[in-house]
Amino acid sequence: MNKKQLFEQIKSKKSFLCVGLDPVLENIPQHLLSHEDPVFEFNRQIIDATKDLCVAYKPNTAFYESGGLKGWESLLKTWAYIPEDIFSIADAKRGDIGNTSAMYADAFFNKEKSGMSFDAITVAPYMGRDSVSPFLKYENKWVILLAATSNEGHNDFQLLQTPKGKLYEQVIRISSTWADSERLMYVVGATRGSEFANIRSLAPDSFLLVPGVGAQGGSLAEVCEFGLNDHCGLLVNSARGIIYAGKGEDFAEKAREEALKLQLEMQQILEEAELI
Repeated sequence: MNKKQLFEQIKSKKSFLCVGLDPVLENIPQHLLSHEDPVFEFNRQIIDATKDLCVAYKPNTAFYESGGLKGWESLLKTWAYIPEDIFSIADAKRGDIGNTSAMYADAFFNKEKSGMSFDAITVAPYMGRDSVSPFLKYENKWVILLAATSNEGHNDFQLLQTPKGKLYEQVIRISSTWADSERLMYVVGATRGSEFANIRSLAPDSFLLVPGVGAQGGSLAEVCEFGLNDHCGLLVNSARGIIYAGKGEDFAEKAREEALKLQLEMQQILEEAELI
């Protein structure tokens, strides 16, 4: 899915919502535990309930890898169940030397080898160009680089001053020479607020993947005030606030209700920006 196609999905659904599929077995409704694969069944029902309200799904691979072989099988089935016209993101946060990154790229992009072919993968850029380039070798696939996150320790490194600005600013500047906005996105935490204006000046045409709205306390209105561009340019992720909205047999309906609240807020924002 290229940038134009992604924007068409945003306009069609009046939404730039990304749903994080991060299931913890202990937190999913008890009645699902009788299924052969409770995690996949949970994801399947969440997808069925929200697929008309979101433009992307983002499984965090750690939530599956921790389950060993069964967890990996759940991830495979989840990827296969995501509709083809919805952007799929492997939130794997990989980052290693080039030959290892090539194997990671195969794992998430090469269906013949791994059984999966996500549209995008999150990558840590700390080791530089040669650790990222193997992912960019796959045509029509996206790399989403960690840039300005909102976790507690983000200022340990990301805000360090270099001769050319903050370290995260250098990540954006330098990586933009590796690929254009048709191949690169950036992760920017929702709690970074007004700093989005600075990030937009560095990456005016790029899509930003924005976690932290909802359970983590980020403001959708603030993100959009500073982060919206003329093709929307935002994928705003919500995981716990949607998937754990209900604990009973109606959990999928409750998830839909929360997703709908965000979609309607996004629709209003898109209309006010005259993007739809």
